[in-house]
Amino acid sequence: MRISIDYERPEQGPASGPVTVGWFLTSDKGAVLYDPPERVSVRQTNRTHAKSAGRCPAVIQLESRYFMVKCPFDLHIGFGRDAKGKAQLINRLGGASPVRSNKLGEVLTLVNEAEWRFPDRPTVQLHLPYCFIADEMVYITQLDAFAHYRRQPLPGTIFGGRFPLNLWPRPLMWAFEWHEPEKDLILKRGDPLFYVQFEAQGPDRPIQVVEAERTAELVTYMEQISGVVNYVNQTFGLMKSAEAMRPERLLVPKGR
Repeated sequence: MRISIDYERPEQGPASGPVTVGWFLTSDKGAVLYDPPERVSVRQTNRTHAKSAGRCPAVIQLESRYFMVKCPFDLHIGFGRDAKGKAQLINRLGGASPVRSNKLGEVLTLVNEAEWRFPDRPTVQLHLPYCFIADEMVYITQLDAFAHYRRQPLPGTIFGGRFPLNLWPRPLMWAFEWHEPEKDLILKRGDPLFYVQFEAQGPDRPIQVVEAERTAELVTYMEQISGVVNYVNQTFGLMKSAEAMRPERLLVPKGR
């Protein structure tokens, strides 16, 4: 990616000041369901004692660098097999489910069994419209919401991931590896679904996340790189090609 903007002082350059990351939804359909990402912060902690963990600079620094995405749906899903032994998802709530059965497959899918990492651990994917973008080199890491306590633990683990979001803006999904498929997968709307962490030049630079416009240039660029995972095995090998066709600016903060 070529940056042609000239700056009078070094501190005005693209690697100075806070790292600005934009977030947006890839579609306006059902947008009211999806809350903005929130900076992780454990509220209502004890801060009266000078040595309280709630006042520890290291704890505060760590929490400030993670952003939380909340679950948009109430789901209670079981795993089973049909009469022919084919793996399938079971909507345990049936007619009482907030998500209609005929719509469930649009948001939650069972990965083809041949693609599971382990033969006894089904993999499911929750499809989401969240996408992040930046105009400087920024890596995004998606990981479990480890700082939030779940009264009912999930029967497995999520797939994390790390990639340069400035070159590869794509909608995130929540991928889950079902270690105990005999136990149901229960997700609650509003609960933390996963965290994202951002890394750029200079580990001391703070991160600011702003809502971004879904501009025509951004939509076109995403179309140019979308779906390639269906045709090649190593999408990271396409990064240089993506960089060559990337517009100079993709992040336009949304006006309010």
